[in-house]
Amino acid sequence: MKQSQTEWILTRLKHGPVTAIDALDGCGCFRLAARINDLRQAGYDIETKTLELPNGKHVAQYHLKEKETATC
Repeated sequence: MKQSQTEWILTRLKHGPVTAIDALDGCGCFRLAARINDLRQAGYDIETKTLELPNGKHVAQYHLKEKETATC
């Protein structure tokens, strides 16, 4: 069975940050922000970081925030 774009993105987020280029190359997703929104609505805590490229342009980089565990 083929993995959906959202499933691919979630799997990738569990291993590190994802940009639009990663999503396009990895699963053919042209609308990463929409898939990130779907994951957020499903309860995943995803942080957005803006990166500045050498050419002065900016891109969004998303990463899954780790659940904090209490230490006693």
